Amino acid sequence: MAGSDLSRIRSNIQGLNILSTLRDVNQSVATHQLRLGTGKRINSAGDDPAGLSISNKLDARNRILQAVYDNIGQAKNMLAVGEGGLLSINDILVGMGEKIVTAATDSLGTEERQAISQELEQMVQEIDDIATQTNFNGVSMLNSNGTLKFQTAEGDQTEYALSSFTPTALAMTNLSSLTGQSVIDSSNYENYLNEVNAAITTINQGLTTVGSLMNRLTLKENNISIAQTNTESAFSRIRNADMAKEQLELTKAQILQQTSTAMLAQANLNGQGILSLFG
Repeated sequence: MAGSDLSRIRSNIQGLNILSTLRDVNQSVATHQLRLGTGKRINSAGDDPAGLSISNKLDARNRILQAVYDNIGQAKNMLAVGEGGLLSINDILVGMGEKIVTAATDSLGTEERQAISQELEQMVQEIDDIATQTNFNGVSMLNSNGTLKFQTAEGDQTEYALSSFTPTALAMTNLSSLTGQSVIDSSNYENYLNEVNAAITTINQGLTTVGSLMNRLTLKENNISIAQTNTESAFSRIRNADMAKEQLELTKAQILQQTSTAMLAQANLNGQGILSLFG
């Protein structure tokens, strides 16, 4: 800071020194007010170039994690649709087993057995309807073969193999051939019951696959949630303002602003003391 000489009045060095300080204080006041107004510690690249670069990378990472988190949620929803269809088919198959066992007893007559066959015929058709109509965003969940790939990480995918669960795929040959005139009795019921039991086994295997993958996706979802929280925390510490600290700094700067302004006014009067030499 330049030294001042009060006897040289053409240059008010003391005033210029105070003015320079006042400008710095005014800039500090403006900076802290901006941070308090926006909630951000970094409002331009000049505030902290390195911090801006790091926080931008963290923000990009956080948004990718959010997309992955959403992908996992959609994947679970998709699998849930397939699971619901499988559970419905399983319930129908259990009911079919009951009907077949009922028809096998000789306490029933031909008409009663034909009525059961008609009901079983409708049940088979309903299984086919469920298998062919269960879909998610145009993807058939229970009547197609192929592999679904879910983007469950920035550079990794989780796969799910689709299968068909139509009566034909479940090898329900005899049951699919039933008509209203068919008769199931003690001599042939095992042919139908075996098909039902085999179909239930296949459905349960499908449910196990879906359930296991959904549990895995839930674990991934929890892990992504933790990573996202930590990334957001790191971003916030660099990019966002500590409001309590900024308010404290603003108060200090405003006091300095007032005192610097008062001293600048005083410095402008210092040269008047020279006038006493001309009295």
